[in-house]
Amino acid sequence: MARNDVGVRELEGLPQQVELLHGELPPQVLINEHGLRFRVDVTGGQKTGHFLDQKENHLALRGRVEGERVLDLFCYSGSWSVHAASFGAREVTGVDISAGALALAAENARLNDQQSPCSFVRADVFDLLRDWGRAGERFGTVILDPPAFVKSKKKLPEAIRGYLTINRRAMELVAPGGYLFTCSCSHHMQREIFLDLLRQAAAQAGRNARLLELRGQAFDHPVLLTCPETDYLKCAVLQLP
Repeated sequence: MARNDVGVRELEGLPQQVELLHGELPPQVLINEHGLRFRVDVTGGQKTGHFLDQKENHLALRGRVEGERVLDLFCYSGSWSVHAASFGAREVTGVDISAGALALAAENARLNDQQSPCSFVRADVFDLLRDWGRAGERFGTVILDPPAFVKSKKKLPEAIRGYLTINRRAMELVAPGGYLFTCSCSHHMQREIFLDLLRQAAAQAGRNARLLELRGQAFDHPVLLTCPETDYLKCAVLQLP
């Protein structure tokens, strides 16, 4: 399977296309991650259809969700949600704007017998955070794993404003003593910039955030010292007293 459907190809005058190079491929494939099963849309889903670079970060939920309400923002096909439920979360709410992604997330929850704690909501995350913040909703753990806001370096100032807003609103929904898992998958958003905007977001939210971990992509997505662009994924684990 060749997924040549990224926008950067247009800059090179190349067509965007998805093509099967050999053999046959079903519409969805079934994979195993940490003993959990996930259906993956390899032809129409985002990137590979499943964010394998987050697989080690999913394990960091263990010990931070048990018995808690969990909010999974930009949940896509539900990998964070299903892991949270499997680690003992009392209630997991996944939010995404894509109806297709939410249908796949619900199916993945069912595949792992986690349909009881898991529910999924179709909404614009920015709007939902604003509305739920005003309503006083609180969660023991909030997961914020948005798509790349930074498509090019010149868009970085605009993206920082978006990250700042969404992280501030997410922090406002974390219950005292709870956790925020917040991610950025753009290499243009360097770690120092990401941490600085998180400091600003915490100040704006009136929260004293403590950085417990600053994680990256899984070991099979290696960082090459000669190619800084390969160090793209940031996953900060914050605790908010």
